[in-house]
Formats: sequence, structure tokens, C-alpha cells
Amino acid sequence: MIVGGRVRFTAAGRALKHRNFRLFFFGQLISVTGTWMQSVAQGWLLVTLVGPKEAIVYLGLLGAVQFTPVLLLGLFGGIIADVWPKRRTVIFTQTAAGLLALILGGLVFFHAVAIWHVFVLAFLLGLVNTIDMPSRQSFVVEMVGSDDIANGVALNSAVFNGARIVGPAIGGLLIAVVGTALCFILNGLSYGAVVIGLLAMRDSELKPAPRLAIPKSVSEVRSNLAEGLRYVWHTPVVLLAIAVIGCVSTFGMNFNVVLPVMAAGVLKAGPTGFGILYASMGAGALAAALTVAMFQRPRLRVLLGGGMILGLSEFVLASTTLFPIACAAVFFTGVGAIATAISANSLVQVTVPGPLRGRVMSVYTTVFTGSTPIGNGLTGGVGGLWGTPAALVMNGGITLVAEVLAVVAVWRGGIRVSGGRGKDGRVGPRPTERELTPSAPVGKPVLPAID
Repeated sequence: MIVGGRVRFTAAGRALKHRNFRLFFFGQLISVTGTWMQSVAQGWLLVTLVGPKEAIVYLGLLGAVQFTPVLLLGLFGGIIADVWPKRRTVIFTQTAAGLLALILGGLVFFHAVAIWHVFVLAFLLGLVNTIDMPSRQSFVVEMVGSDDIANGVALNSAVFNGARIVGPAIGGLLIAVVGTALCFILNGLSYGAVVIGLLAMRDSELKPAPRLAIPKSVSEVRSNLAEGLRYVWHTPVVLLAIAVIGCVSTFGMNFNVVLPVMAAGVLKAGPTGFGILYASMGAGALAAALTVAMFQRPRLRVLLGGGMILGLSEFVLASTTLFPIACAAVFFTGVGAIATAISANSLVQVTVPGPLRGRVMSVYTTVFTGSTPIGNGLTGGVGGLWGTPAALVMNGGITLVAEVLAVVAVWRGGIRVSGGRGKDGRVGPRPTERELTPSAPVGKPVLPAID
């Protein structure tokens, strides 16, 4: 709101008081809109290249190809995020991603595209994401500081899912009118908004964490990787958040495989209907992101409840052939998926100390995104053999079981939103970043309880 000629930020927009984050926020808004346009166009491109019956298998394989690099190399991306200046790293990765989108757009525009082009470019994008994801996610806290990190993560997700409403709607319209090529080209150009915003930032207003020394041997790389993994293993709330998001992302979030086939086959909705389905899911995700942004600190019950909403919504989606009901179901899948993802991301970021943030976030992104090859492959395989509804029932059922097990673990283990425990089993004060340098032991850090 505006008071006396000055902008006053409400609880939901606290992170926007930071100039650097505002530049990042609005650059992402443009870029992610383009990303969702490409997501719709890429799914529809495969449907047109191979036909709707075979498309679910190809879409599953495409997800596996794109995210396998993150699964295999994501932890090394975390070391890069802790070694290199994050702003410069993200400028490089966003530029590379934009060039890949432009190449695909050019191939489609000149009618030279083949299936193998789509797969090769998806694999190269996966390599870029291996570095980009831990660097970009851990860069948020350098823009807003630890007090506003939960709000910054939620607003980032609000951008992502607000664009999920606009991008697919524009993409579906463009596909229907002029084809898929323009979606890829516009996405490539949209990365320029992020790069311009990053270049315009003020270094003096950033709050960088101490950087990790460049490893000089294989043993040092191994030691650095082990340091981040030990932190995750000995910090119960971080371990719980990563385990939950791993199960949910592997089985509950395979919309890129399911929705194009649902639109073209079961619902017979065409490209415009496909865009509306994505927009409906984006509306639910945006509603969840804005709601979570109102909370001052991340909440464990949102992490657990969101996955349950996601699983139940997938059962509804599997049981319907009516387009309005499908739109309602995907709305609530968006609510559940994003409530879970934001909560997991925020819980990890508010817990981890700065010198380890890149490596721990690489564990998060490896589990969150790197699990996609497994989930996409299983979803595509089950959908190809027994149909899309069977794949949705499998994914929804496993998601619900995982969430129930997490609730039992919290109830029986007394896990709260706190850090690890000391050697005597008692929860102590959170160490400062000055006390916890990259060379210090990080076995069992601790945090005060958060609601």
C-alpha cells in the first residue's frame, strides 16, 4: 500500500522492501511467464510429433532426460554455489538457459525440429539447472537477509505460480493461432529480464555468506559434499522436510507428463483447454503461495497438510472425464503441491547456516528436482500400460502414504521446527555464522522452536 507518497509493504510483501529483491522479483515474473509458455508448448510439440497415445511415454522420458543431470550432479552444483559469487553464477546460468530456448524456437520455426533435438536440448538445460538451482535458491537470502527469507521464498513461489496462470493461457492461445515456435522464442528472450535485474543490483546491499575455498583435490570435494550431507542427516527438521518433498516431488508432481495427455485424450480439450488446465493449477498454487507468504515463519503442519491435499486431488482428477471437475481438481493439486514445496524450502533455508547453504540447498534441489526422472519414468510407464487415470491413482496413493508416515514420525518422534540436538540430546542455541565457518564441525546444529 502507499502511504504519504512512500510504499509501505504489508506482511505478505516484506521481502519487497529490499531493492535487489524487487529487481529479482520482477525479472523473474517476466522470465517465469516465458518458462510456463515453453512448458505448455513443449508438451504440445511432443503430442503433435508422436501422437496422443504415445505422448505420455515420451513426456515421461523427456522429464527423465532433463532432470537426470540434477540427480547425478546436483550435489556438485551445491559446491559451486558455495564457491562462486552467486549473482555472477546466476547471470551465467540464466543466459545459457535463454540461448537453449532460442535454439529450440529456431528449429521449430524453420520446421527442422526432430524428437532428438527436444531431448538433447532438455538434457543441456538439465546441466544448466544443476548449477542454477542451488545458486539461485540460496541467493534469495543474500538479497533479503535471514529475517525475511521465509517471505522471500514464498514471494518467489508466488511469482512462479502467478506466471503459471498467465503463461499457459498465453501459450495455449499462441499455439492455437501461430503454433509452438513463438512460445520458445519469447521464453528465450524473457531470460533477459532476469539478467538485466541482476546486473542492476547493488553489491553493497547484498548480504553474502562466507564463501567456501575452492577445493584443490578430489578428497576436498568429497569432504565438502560429506559436510553438507552430515548437516542434513543430523538436523531432524531438515531431514524431514527433504524426505517429504522427495516423496511428493517423485510421485505427486508429475503434471508435465499427465496434463498434456489428459487434455488431448481423456478430456478432449485441445491446446486452449490444455492452457486453461495449467492456469487452473497455477491459480491454486498462487493462492497457496500468497497464503503462506502471510506467515512470519514456516509451519510444519502446512508441509504435512499440503501433500495430503495433493494426493486426494489426484484421486479426483483420475476419476473424472468432465473438464470443469478436472479444472477444480488441478486447482487443488496446485494448492497442495506449492504449500508443501514452499514450506520445505523455507524450513531448510531458515535452519541452515550461511557457509553451508549452497550445499544443503543442493541436497534439497537434488531430491526435489532430481527425483523427477524416476517419477516421470514411472508415471509415463504406468500411463502407457494402463492409462493416465492409473498413473494418477498411483501417484496420489503414494503421496498420501508418505504424508501419513511423516505425520506419524512427527507425532512419535516429537519432531518440531527446530534444528538438530547436541551430544547430550538437549536442544541448544543456534550457532552464529561467525562461529560456524566452513571449516568448523557442523554435525548437529540447533535452532529454537518455530511454530
